[in-house]
Amino acid sequence: MQRGESGWRVVARTALPFLIVALAWEATAHLDIFPRKLFPPLEDVVGALLRLTSTGVLPHHVLDTLIRLLAGFALAAAAGVAIGFAMGRSRRAEDVLLPLISIGAPIPGLAYAPLFLLWFGLGNVTAVLLVAVVSAFPIIFNTWAGVKAVKEIWVRSAQAMGADDRRLLHQVILPGALPYMLTGLRLGLAQAWRILVGVEMLAAVPWGLGWMIFGAREFLNTDVMLAGVAVIGAIGLALEKFVFQRLERYTVVRWGMMS
Repeated sequence: MQRGESGWRVVARTALPFLIVALAWEATAHLDIFPRKLFPPLEDVVGALLRLTSTGVLPHHVLDTLIRLLAGFALAAAAGVAIGFAMGRSRRAEDVLLPLISIGAPIPGLAYAPLFLLWFGLGNVTAVLLVAVVSAFPIIFNTWAGVKAVKEIWVRSAQAMGADDRRLLHQVILPGALPYMLTGLRLGLAQAWRILVGVEMLAAVPWGLGWMIFGAREFLNTDVMLAGVAVIGAIGLALEKFVFQRLERYTVVRWGMMS
């Protein structure tokens, strides 16, 4: 929020793109360009949302998906930051790990799915581990880039003033690399969503938004499919607004590293 800007203006500015998309969607739906079954108006989608929520089906799907997402993403964040820091601070680690990461990162997440299904079987373990592996790559790359981007003069100055390795890490390298790390975490979370929605059907898990969307496709319940997509978007927006933006505000923005 810009200084002096009212809350209503912030809400209006945030809601405007969604309002434009909603109006365009409604206009297209009511022009009957596509069959209503394939391109339902927003009232049908909202009706499906309310119906699934009131029966408890949608909250169950959301809860199961969030548990898998957060478990896999937590593993990816911990491993990705650790590996990225190791690559950024150690030339030997960089020489060993960078070729492996560079080969694994471009491979689509779903290409790993058959292997993980063979190794770990059907169920939640496969979904969580696959999310962790796929979403770790952007976290590793951005953490590595952030550590490498820390200016050498900052490191030398801190060492000249008597900073040991622990203080150097916490007071120089981590703050300097944090903007890159946050970008990596955002990209990793987006990757986690993409692979999780797909693998929830492949891994034969009984509940989850991906399972709900694919199941609705079988019966041409487009309103249910769009309701699931809308919930995924809403959760992603909530994580961005209430987690990443607040983390930025209390760290790199406060430190004057981002405006």
